[in-house]
Amino acid sequence: MTERKNIYYATPGLLAVIIFASDFLSTEIFKSGYQDFSVWFLLSLFAFVCGWLINKTLGYNHGGKVIFAVIISVSFVSVVMITMFREYFGLNDLLVENMILYLLRNVMLGSMALFGMVTCELLILQRDKVNAPKSRDEIKNLLESAKREANIIIDEAKIGADKIIYEAQKTADEIINRKSQLEMQLKELIAAEKELIKKYESEE
Repeated sequence: MTERKNIYYATPGLLAVIIFASDFLSTEIFKSGYQDFSVWFLLSLFAFVCGWLINKTLGYNHGGKVIFAVIISVSFVSVVMITMFREYFGLNDLLVENMILYLLRNVMLGSMALFGMVTCELLILQRDKVNAPKSRDEIKNLLESAKREANIIIDEAKIGADKIIYEAQKTADEIINRKSQLEMQLKELIAAEKELIKKYESEE
């Protein structure tokens, strides 16, 4: 799991390299023509793809925080580097406007990564929205099926209860009949005994 997360964090690392690499492009790149502008387009496209992959691997909430951290950290490193090596970047007088220009490069490429992440998330939400009615229908079918099964179980329980009641009533009727028969036999026995007693007394 840790190795996989390390692989996932390679994409933000690549995004940081792309944003940092933009600092070494000429400031006149937009004025040089379409051929030089294609370099910015490719960098923006790579940043967009990185944002897409970050959303796929790290998720929308965590991925957004990671991209924001990458933009802030690379911007800070860029400011320090440009300040220390301003002669290399052709900035003899370190003007605030020039520094803002470099920072805007970083923010622009970072925004492209955020745009890629948001686009990916919107497509995922749209797909889930399309599949949601099917899920609701499936849940509705499951509920109806469970209701039918519950009704069947209730009907079977009622039949079983009626059967038990019928058997109990039948057993109770048999016991009552046997009791009545025993009472009759007992009465007949007592009556016969009385007859015998009377007959015995009359013979004496």
